[in-house]
Amino acid sequence: MPNAKLEQLPFSDGGEGAFELFSTLNLGRLIDCETQDPLGRPIKAPYFGFNDGKTAWIELSQASGLALLEPREQNPLKTSTYGTGLQLKHALENGYTQLTLGIGGSATNDLGTGIFTALGGKLLDKKGTVLASNGAALLKCMQLDLENLNPMLADAVITVACDVTNPLLGHTGAAHTYAAQKGASAKDIDHLEKGAGHLAQIIERKTGCAITTVPGGGAAGGTAAGMYGLFNSPLKPGFELLSTLTSLEEKIKTADLIITGEGKTDNQSQYGKVPFKLAELAKKHHKPLLLFAGSISASPEVLKAAGIKAAYAIKTPSMDLEYAKTHAYTLLKNAVATNLKNHI
Repeated sequence: MPNAKLEQLPFSDGGEGAFELFSTLNLGRLIDCETQDPLGRPIKAPYFGFNDGKTAWIELSQASGLALLEPREQNPLKTSTYGTGLQLKHALENGYTQLTLGIGGSATNDLGTGIFTALGGKLLDKKGTVLASNGAALLKCMQLDLENLNPMLADAVITVACDVTNPLLGHTGAAHTYAAQKGASAKDIDHLEKGAGHLAQIIERKTGCAITTVPGGGAAGGTAAGMYGLFNSPLKPGFELLSTLTSLEEKIKTADLIITGEGKTDNQSQYGKVPFKLAELAKKHHKPLLLFAGSISASPEVLKAAGIKAAYAIKTPSMDLEYAKTHAYTLLKNAVATNLKNHI
């Protein structure tokens, strides 16, 4: 098809990958700033400033991500979102007032208290002593000091891009669902769960905002719930935010065919994964969508209901996984070449 017009669009659900998408579309520029990693060590980390000079996207994983730590360093009792707060502060000081915080890949379970302290807030114990902002401090906190919060917050909105629905507490909450992946022991998880419940009561007494029932509040170690309670941050699906910023629906409306993919497509993919979100838009505008994935175990009924015209796995059942990873490019190219002709 030598005359075909192809538009390549890397996409994200609001976590990692958003910067690549924005850069591809020339929507602005990456801005480096001095900040801290989850253990307080100095690093440089970027955020994305849009061309309008008012909108910025901060990825929590850039300064507070698990990937920044060695396995032996991972401990959500000690890690903090303070570095992400420094990035938000930098963005505010540079005139950005419409801020989006993409959460995912965090090393923390501090309910966003690191962000809170970086922006001028304080956690105080029963003696009025200032506490560090980490998972271990949640149970010790007896009051919140909001008097010295950054005054620029008054004219800003910080929206949290959140695609999970986990609440803050309980068996599907922040500690029980995610803390073990961040280095927490069973005892640590119990401590973090109690701390989150305790701090939620402190926040509600101080701000009048109940954070334990917020859908998605458990995301990023409770950062979503903390931002909602401490900064009145709205929680919105990351895919929808990115769709708006990139005019995705308009692109789909003018396309004749959409091709997408992911590593593994199973029945869980229908709950917010990018290919299925794209399929919703394609179905809305009566456009065919083809899915190519490393492996596919989703039922035909789920794929059809989503609006996916056809789905192809690039790894055969008998193929060695390491071979499939090493030869992914060739396998994907061959799969598209072989199957695309059936749809054009």
